[in-house]
Amino acid sequence: MTAAFQEIALLLAAAAGIGALGLWLRQPLILAYIVVGILAGPMVLGWVTMRDPLDLLAQIGVAVLLFTVGLKLDLHLVRRLGAVALATGLGQLAFTILFGYLLGLALGMDWLKALYVAIALTFSSTIIIIKLLSDKKELDSLHGRIAIGFLIVQDIAVVIAMMAMSSLNMGADAGGLAATLGMIALKLAIAGLLLGVAMRYVLPRLLDRVARSQELMLLFAIAWGVALASLGEVLGFSKEVGAFLAGFSLASSPYREAMSSRLNPVRDFLLLFFFLDLGARLEFQAFEGQIGAALALSAFVLIGNPLIVMSIMGYMGYRKRTGFLAGLTVAQISEFSIVFVAMGVTLGHVGGDALGLVTLVGLVTISVCTYMVLGGQALYEKLKPWLGLFERKVPFRERVAVGKTETVPEIILFGLGRYGGRMMRRLHDQGIATLGVDFDPEAVRRARQHGLAVRFGDAEDAELPATLPLHDARWVVSTLPEPDINRALIAALREHGHRGQVAVAAHNEDDARMLKKSGADLVFHPYFDAADYAAETLAAELLQGVGWAKRSVPNILP
Repeated sequence: MTAAFQEIALLLAAAAGIGALGLWLRQPLILAYIVVGILAGPMVLGWVTMRDPLDLLAQIGVAVLLFTVGLKLDLHLVRRLGAVALATGLGQLAFTILFGYLLGLALGMDWLKALYVAIALTFSSTIIIIKLLSDKKELDSLHGRIAIGFLIVQDIAVVIAMMAMSSLNMGADAGGLAATLGMIALKLAIAGLLLGVAMRYVLPRLLDRVARSQELMLLFAIAWGVALASLGEVLGFSKEVGAFLAGFSLASSPYREAMSSRLNPVRDFLLLFFFLDLGARLEFQAFEGQIGAALALSAFVLIGNPLIVMSIMGYMGYRKRTGFLAGLTVAQISEFSIVFVAMGVTLGHVGGDALGLVTLVGLVTISVCTYMVLGGQALYEKLKPWLGLFERKVPFRERVAVGKTETVPEIILFGLGRYGGRMMRRLHDQGIATLGVDFDPEAVRRARQHGLAVRFGDAEDAELPATLPLHDARWVVSTLPEPDINRALIAALREHGHRGQVAVAAHNEDDARMLKKSGADLVFHPYFDAADYAAETLAAELLQGVGWAKRSVPNILP
């Protein structure tokens, strides 16, 4: 136990150091952690000698991550985005398997190896993409939610693929394979039924009791997620699917935001061990003679997978920007891809060279995709002139959420969160015509239910101001907290002819000065203003109390 503790301590220290260096070099922390795992693995420094503790922490981290993802997908959101997630996920799977198989044959593989490699190329890493979207605060964006949807479809598909390929080891014919798939469908149906009963009759009452203690609620959330992850594995599914369903079962609970906020630090800490473990598992001797094939397959994943996602989403009526940003999330292969091929090696279907090839493709695509996702908006701006092919003349899916204003807006308000939503309601109550803009479809829906004029749109989209009535608006207000987004928005507004005034929110003085220099006419300080109001209110109450005491003293003294 002492040796394991020392190994974990050493890995944490190395991760902190390399992570700090990565931040200084402006590199993604995910890559920094994988590098630490490679350096600490058996191929370099050999620090990792006891794999079980590291692997256990990594698995718990994955379960907690998928649990928090499930928390964000309540039932009405699944009903709205389920069709596009299913169509995109299945379409991408079919495309990648077909053309990946043909590419594998062209590279000289036998049919079974080509099939294994092609299937491995279809799976994208839900864990890595969710972490990247979370870091960019895009989990609640339209493209983020769609991406999560089809990534979950992939996670279910990998379970089915592993079960189906395992049946080949038993010499099963077509009838045996059909029976295996039928059993999978039956298990899914039973799991869904039991989960529905728990969501309807058990969990609401249990959560009401647990929520009396914040510490107990956090413990219950982790225990529920890990327990269903373990149960999912026992039933023949993956831990990831079980953990996701655990979170999904609580997504309609009024306590989900409290659970999610408390789980985020725990999730980020435990995920560190997943990336360390991933790097430590890489074996470089298996890469010999695989460089050319790995680069060809990597190019196929980095380019082909996003193209098919954009094509499907464009056909279904989404804008090219939404399809592009969602498509970037499938430009890498998953840790499941490596696990899948490793299973094939164990079953004797393929050799170790196939595992080395897929591992190398994973390393290349995960590294490149990380930069593609983090720089998605800048990459979109460069490629935008050539992306019109992936958009209908009328992208009706996103125009459904556009509210029609009855009067010309005096104010266009970006951001309908707690601060912006409150501001819009007060302006509406005062009879000021205001048009709200938000990138969260659920925020748009809620605002429209309250009779507010709103449109769906992302402030980072440089094309969005061209669709807004800028020439009629006297003010454009942004309550978004990110200074870089506000600065880009100011530039886009001026570029598209806005001659009115611009107000933005800032959370500190440095951001306020920067935004003033960027052209903001007025800067709000939500925290400062709230603190000033609270101080003035308390001071007024104290003064009233002093006045009451002075008036009362003569009456009670002799």
